[in-house]
Amino acid sequence: MGVIEKTRVRRVKAAPSAPAAAAPAVLPLDEILMGDCIAHMRALPAKSIDMIFADPPYNLQLGGELFRPDGSHVDAVTDDWDKFDSLKHYDAFTRAWLAEAHRILKDDGTIWVIGSYHNIFRVGVAVQDLGYWILNDIVWRKNNPMPNFRGTRFTNAHETLIWASKGEKAKYTFNYRSMKTLNDELQMRSDWEFPICGGQERLKDAEGHKVHPTQKPEALLYRILLACTKPGDVVLDPFFGTGTTGAVAKRLGRRWIGVEREADYVAAARTRIAAALPLDESALTTMQSPRQQPKVAFGALVENAYLPAGSIVTDAKRRWRATVRADGSLASECGTIGSIHKLGATLQNAPACNGWTFWHYDAGGALAPIDTLRQTYLLATQV
Repeated sequence: MGVIEKTRVRRVKAAPSAPAAAAPAVLPLDEILMGDCIAHMRALPAKSIDMIFADPPYNLQLGGELFRPDGSHVDAVTDDWDKFDSLKHYDAFTRAWLAEAHRILKDDGTIWVIGSYHNIFRVGVAVQDLGYWILNDIVWRKNNPMPNFRGTRFTNAHETLIWASKGEKAKYTFNYRSMKTLNDELQMRSDWEFPICGGQERLKDAEGHKVHPTQKPEALLYRILLACTKPGDVVLDPFFGTGTTGAVAKRLGRRWIGVEREADYVAAARTRIAAALPLDESALTTMQSPRQQPKVAFGALVENAYLPAGSIVTDAKRRWRATVRADGSLASECGTIGSIHKLGATLQNAPACNGWTFWHYDAGGALAPIDTLRQTYLLATQV
């Protein structure tokens, strides 16, 4: 599943001063705007966006080529869009796009910015200087990070996300109950674990090369959109890349606007989003109001499409049927809603239930407990 990628800025010399594009009569919903992100944001009406997800250039400052111990080349981020002449120029670019983002956010809107140690601290200063109010910093811990091939530092196994409201008094959206349900009835913490984007989710060109070097897992965006937006909300991604935000927003019933200046990324994004299937309306309804071993939440299977929202599960004897919803809760045919454990207990009038073994899915015509999917997920993510 994948997030946003970084838009190309080609050696920014100073704060961007691109003129605003012609102001649209209406919001360009579910469209990719090709060109400079700052110019396109200037053309959008003030206070028109519910949430912004931004994965700006990290300004990695990589020195030379990187090779593995066996001599093979590492496909790292070496594109022009990630290169700036100085930290001063990078800071000017950062403040310019963040200022426009603040203007177009609704008063109760929020922004997410992802980065690495190369840039996130500079971004954090700009966020606070421009009047945003930081709500959380989230650590995305990668369970399959790229090794440190030179053995000169710790393996860089995480990235940081800043989640901020427009101001201290903002009445922002936070779907606390959905996050708790997604996490097997435990409060969702600020350290999240997802594998880096790979397998069929990783977009490749005709020669088998990565379309974009920094494509992120869709599961990351799935959690973010589910946490702080509602169906129908408008999500802007000013560094759209190959369209992860748009694809996930479409699935979850959110409207989206993307800005990207590279034609090859735009083409890939359009194809990808066109193929994304929106969830049934009943599956989009989420909870508004017991730990299992090994430690993996049922919501992880939903986020990573092992058992996507809208799937039907039953008990082994097919006495009860339930629909998997977007936040990992289940809705039974009689209208009862709960986690895999609580719903199983309620339907059986029992004090407790192990939902992993109680609920089954159709595995090619035969029923199998959803615990088999958990084991498959663990094998795929803990290698």
